Amino acid sequence: MFIDMHCDTLLKLYEHPGTKLNENTFQIDLQRMKKSLIDLQNFAIFIELGTVADPYVRYQEMLAIYQAELAANQDLIRPVLTYDDYISNQNEHLLSAMLTMEEGAPLAGRIDRLEQCYQDGVRMLTLTWNMENELGFPNANYVDPATQILTNLAQKGLKAAGRDIVTRMAELGMIIDVSHGSDQLVWDVLATTPVPFVASHSNCRSLCPHSRNLSDELIRAIAERGGVIGLNYFADFITFDSSLSLPVQLAKHADHLKNIGGLGCIGLGSDFDGIRPSEDLPDILALELLVDALQKNGFTAREIDAIGYQNVARLYKDLL
Repeated sequence: MFIDMHCDTLLKLYEHPGTKLNENTFQIDLQRMKKSLIDLQNFAIFIELGTVADPYVRYQEMLAIYQAELAANQDLIRPVLTYDDYISNQNEHLLSAMLTMEEGAPLAGRIDRLEQCYQDGVRMLTLTWNMENELGFPNANYVDPATQILTNLAQKGLKAAGRDIVTRMAELGMIIDVSHGSDQLVWDVLATTPVPFVASHSNCRSLCPHSRNLSDELIRAIAERGGVIGLNYFADFITFDSSLSLPVQLAKHADHLKNIGGLGCIGLGSDFDGIRPSEDLPDILALELLVDALQKNGFTAREIDAIGYQNVARLYKDLL
């Protein structure tokens, strides 16, 4: 059974009051999750800066949705706060949910807010989304808007508060996520803490030059630290040859990650319910199409297991 490090289904539930996690028309629900290869899904609380008056209030509202949905479906899915929780859920044939947060703004740079989020069950934090916040800077600040390709490499990374937050995250056992962050932010995380971390939903820039993807240098550095990079299913972050299907192209991103960082750095981070549906990778059930593409690209069953869950499970075991 596989692990998906990122989705935005909580945002869909927030935006569509009355919809339910158990069954819906989004890209992920529990009924399809039961039929899929995924048994641990990370659910992100996402806050888009500029659209909310108080990011922390929005965080609390979405936290309440997560808690209510898990309470309503505890016969199907249980939260994961520790690695042992994940193993216990597997032994009881239950699905697992890990709460994450995509956007550091609700913290307002405050350690006490971070500690409260940890108490709330958040176990992974994406430091920035696409706008500058109190913690640091995203790559979106440094791109050509028309192409989304980086044009300015004179970047800023972590701010002082961001360094403090990253240090405390490592102490708490909350996983640091650098997806969306500027290249310099990733280098700053590497310099600030010795712990491994993730880019939960990012692909390879040398194949698809979007700023949301990682350079070979960053891939190598994250891998050498023991981190994991989650393959993102969004066409804009995958496509380098439109004559090939998205699963086939994504398998080639996996192959590139393996060549640059080694097999141990590859995981999954679908970004479902935060991306436009595609015919090739429409929803959570489409993971079987990616597995087939990986097999045809030469990945063995053992290697696919490493990509699907073992690499991320190892990180969770070490850090949570």
